[in-house]
Order: sequence, then C-alpha cells, then structure tokens
Amino acid sequence: MKDIRRALKKFAPMFLDAREASLNEADTVLRLCKFFEDVLEYDAIEDISREANLKNKFVDICLKIDGKVRLLVEAKASAVPLRDRHIEQAQSYASHNNYPWVLLTNGVEWNLYHLSFGDGIDYQLAFSMSLASDSSLDLAAERLSLLHKSAIRKGILENFWETATALSAGSVGKSLFTEPVLMVLRRQVRKDSGILVDHEELAEKLHQMLTVESREEIGPMRIRRKRKSAGSSNSPTAGSKPSNA
Repeated sequence: MKDIRRALKKFAPMFLDAREASLNEADTVLRLCKFFEDVLEYDAIEDISREANLKNKFVDICLKIDGKVRLLVEAKASAVPLRDRHIEQAQSYASHNNYPWVLLTNGVEWNLYHLSFGDGIDYQLAFSMSLASDSSLDLAAERLSLLHKSAIRKGILENFWETATALSAGSVGKSLFTEPVLMVLRRQVRKDSGILVDHEELAEKLHQMLTVESREEIGPMRIRRKRKSAGSSNSPTAGSKPSNA
C-alpha cells in the first residue's frame, strides 16, 4: 500500500490553517481536490469531478478510476464540525447509482462511510480520523492511504472493509455467544478453578465485561445453540440395543 506520510505532513498544515481562517466550503473543496491529485494520485482532469448532478441532487466531488465513480466526497467548510446527517445529500446520490463509499470531510476531520442498499439505505462508519495533531498523522496516513487510487483499484479498501466487518463487535459477539465456544470456556474455567459454572452465568459475565458500545452493537445477550441435524435423536431407534457405554 502506498506510503503517503511525507506528502500528508505537507498538506496537514494547509488544512489546519484553513480551519483557523474559517474558509468557506468552496475554498475547502479546492484544497481537497489538490490533495486528491497530489497525495492520492487522482488525475485532475480524468478522475476528479466537482458538483456532480443527478436529478437535482449534487455531490461536491466524485473520484473516478478508469472512468467509473468509486468514491463520493461530501465537503464541509473547514471550521464546520462533521455530523452524520451531512452525508444525506451524497447518500441520496449514491442510492441512485449503487455507489457504496461516501467520504465526509472538512479537510481536518475525515469520516468514511460504507453504504448498503436493501430495504432502504444503511450506512456504517468505516473509519474516522483527524489531522489535528502530529501524534495522529501516522494513523491518518494509514487510513487515507486506503483511498489512494491504486489501493481502490487493487481492492485494498474492500479488503479492509471485509476484515473490519468480520472483526466488529456484532460479528465477534455472534461467535462468542455460541454454545460450542461457551463449552470450551466452561471447561477452561473448571480446569482453572475447579468450579463448574452454568452456560447462562458464563455468558452473562462475558456480556458484562464488554464495553457499553460493544454491548449495544451486539444487542441483548442470547446464546446461539447448536442445531441438531435432521433425523437425529437421543433415543435409540426401534430394534436397536441401548449402549452399555
């Protein structure tokens, strides 16, 4: 993946100065387009479109790769704090075209959203980062490099999202609160303490150990029990002899 740390460190002061000067949205867009060109290597003519229009709905910037829109960018004035509701315009535009990625930024703060379209539009925050301090620049470079033209073209952004989704609290929670996993933990607790605990008590304790945010994502604690295969039975079949084991 492209290392953009050096280039980003040159641009970060420009975005911070813009915030101090409270530059308007149009000036922020100009700086963002320059950033996409110089740091993320999008072609200024072929890849960057401004104020794209669909059925009277506008999005500030469209980033294209090989002629196809791959990322929608909703820009706010440099001093405006970001809010999830700010992506509504781009979200509406995306829904008409099945574009899954929307970036919301004021130059200093950067929020990337993944959109899915089923019964309505669902969006999830893929990452959120800031250029506000030197200590955050390495993480910012790592995250923003996912938006580099070559990273999107090679599928690196999609791989990042698939991994993040698999490791989310909701996904891991589904695996954690299953009967097979709890059985392994129950045996280990008995081995360590000599106490045989109940599955429900163990699951409840695990649930309490999680952060409030994780519990909200997982939802109410519920043990997913292993399904018996069709036709299986614990009782002996007719004509068979009970086991003496």
